[in-house]
Amino acid sequence: MDRRSALKVIGGAGVVAATQPLMSFPAIAQNTPVKIGIIAPRAGIAGTIGECGLRGTMYAVERINAAGGIAGRKIELVVEEETNPKDSIERLRKLVLQDKVDCTQGIVSSGVSLAMGAVAEEMKALLIFWDGTTQDGVKETMANPRYVFRSTDNECEAVMSSLLAIKHWKGQFRTVAGINPDYSYGRNNFAGFQALLKKFGIDAPVVAEQWPKVGTLDLTSHVAALKAAKPDLVFSSLLFADLPVFMKTAYGAGLMDGKTKFVFPAAGFQHTLLKKEFTPEGMIFGHNTLYFNLENPTALQKQFVEQYEAKYKDYPNWEADRAYFAMEIYKVAVEKAYKAKNAWPDKEAVIDAMEGLKVDSLGGPGMMRKDHIAEQTFYQGLTTHKNRYDFATITDVTKMFSEQLQKPPGAEFFEWIKTANLKLS
Repeated sequence: MDRRSALKVIGGAGVVAATQPLMSFPAIAQNTPVKIGIIAPRAGIAGTIGECGLRGTMYAVERINAAGGIAGRKIELVVEEETNPKDSIERLRKLVLQDKVDCTQGIVSSGVSLAMGAVAEEMKALLIFWDGTTQDGVKETMANPRYVFRSTDNECEAVMSSLLAIKHWKGQFRTVAGINPDYSYGRNNFAGFQALLKKFGIDAPVVAEQWPKVGTLDLTSHVAALKAAKPDLVFSSLLFADLPVFMKTAYGAGLMDGKTKFVFPAAGFQHTLLKKEFTPEGMIFGHNTLYFNLENPTALQKQFVEQYEAKYKDYPNWEADRAYFAMEIYKVAVEKAYKAKNAWPDKEAVIDAMEGLKVDSLGGPGMMRKDHIAEQTFYQGLTTHKNRYDFATITDVTKMFSEQLQKPPGAEFFEWIKTANLKLS
C-alpha cells in the first residue's frame, strides 16, 4: 500500500471466507463499492503500531469482501498517513470532501484524536477511532458526539494493572516509583495507579518519578535515578520504541535483579521486542484488547494469529484488534440499518444502529456504548519464559471486560475510582 493512495481490496484466491453465512440483499448499488478511509501512522515511533492496525483492517476487509461485502457491496479502502494533528486533519478533510468516503477509521495518537474529533463533528463526518479518545487529560471534551465514535478510555489498562499489582503483591512493597511518558497518557496512568493504592489502603510513598519525553531513546539517566531511589515497585506506561530501550538499559544497570517488582500496563505494543534475555519473568504485563497466545482462543482469533504469523513472520499486538473492531462494528451497523429500511441506509441511520451494538472482535466481545465509547475485552498477566518464542509471554492470564475498568458515562475518572466497586480479579 502506497501512502495516500487508493487501495482496492477484493476477495480472491487464498482469502478465507467470513464465518457468518452470506446474507441476501437486493442487488441495488452492488457494483458501487463502500469507500472507507483509513488514517494510520506508518513511520516514526508509532509506525509499527499503525502497520499492525492496517493488517487487522486488511484481514477484516478480506473476510467481509469474500463473504459478499457490506450489504452486498465490496469495500474499497483509501489509506492516508497519520502524523501531527494539523496534517492528519487535512487528510481527514481530503478523505471526506475529495475521496467521498462513507466512513473514516484509524488514529493511534490521542493528541491527534483529541483535535480531530471536534473537526469531524463539525464536518458531520462519520469517524471511528482505533485507539483515539477525545479526553483532555481524563476530562471528556465531547460528552455527546453524534458522528465520532471513540475507543475505550486510555486509563483502562492502568486500572487493570493496578488491580493486579494489589492482588499479587499487596504487603510486598513499601515504596513505588514511576517512569512514564511525559504527556497526559503517562501522567494519568501513574496518577490512577496511586489513586488505586490509596483506595485499597496501601501506603507506599513515591520515591522517584521519571518523565522522559515521547521518543527519548537515551534513558540512562532515568534508569540511574530509579536505581538510586531503590523502589520496591516500578510502574511504567512506556509503550513505544522507548520501552525495549528502557528494558535493556535497566537490565544492564542491574535494576532487573529480582528485588524490584515491575508493572507495565501497555507493554503489549512492543511484546515481540521484549526478549527473554533482558525481560524477567514475573512482571505484570498488559496486552490490552488482544493477547495473541491465549490457551483457548476463539476460532476467529486462532485463524487470524495463524495467518498473521504465516504472512508476516510476526505476532500481532492489540492495534490489529482495535482496527478489526472498527471495521466489524461499522459493517454490522450498516447491515442492521439496511434491514430496518430494506434500502441502503444513510449516515444517520448507520449511527443510530451502531449505538449499543455488540460484535465479536479478534480479542473477544466488544460493544459501542450509546455515548459512543467502546467497551472491549482486556488481557494482562505475569511474564513467563516458558514458551516457544524468543520473547516473554504471559501466564496467569486475567481477562476483564472494560465495563469493570472504565468510568461510566458522565463520570469523572478520579471521583469514579473513589466509589467504584472495583474487584481484584
